[in-house]
Amino acid sequence: MRRTIHHRTIALATLTLVLAGCGTQNGSGPGGSGTVSPSPSKPGKGCTAQGELSAADSGRTVCVPTGGVIRLSLDGTRSRPWQPVAVRGSGLEATNSGIVLQPGDAVSAFRAVSAGTARLTSSRPLCVSDPARVSCKGLQEWTVTVVVTKA
Repeated sequence: MRRTIHHRTIALATLTLVLAGCGTQNGSGPGGSGTVSPSPSKPGKGCTAQGELSAADSGRTVCVPTGGVIRLSLDGTRSRPWQPVAVRGSGLEATNSGIVLQPGDAVSAFRAVSAGTARLTSSRPLCVSDPARVSCKGLQEWTVTVVVTKA
């Protein structure tokens, strides 16, 4: 009987530690949400002059002062490519993002030109599309809100 109690105690302690570790995540990932302001470039402003975004930033809000640049890179594959990033709203202007090296990636850059709020979006298939097989039609959505403030 002691053996059973000992195993139950260890199992309960392990489960408690695993659950405690799960609660420490900050919501990053494909479905993560929350608000993030990259490292401030000016004390007290809470905005950054340059920001790097990836697929893990989906659902977040970032702040950038006018004159700042937001760059993003969404790593896709040939069979699950990201759509080109679309921008809606005001405050951002597309700028040179460099060269896309891998098929399926979406790479973009935007300069903050005036105060406003813009929404950056893209999507890609959840499943590999194969005409010989039944495939899902779902999409993985990516969205980031950019708040542009006066410098």
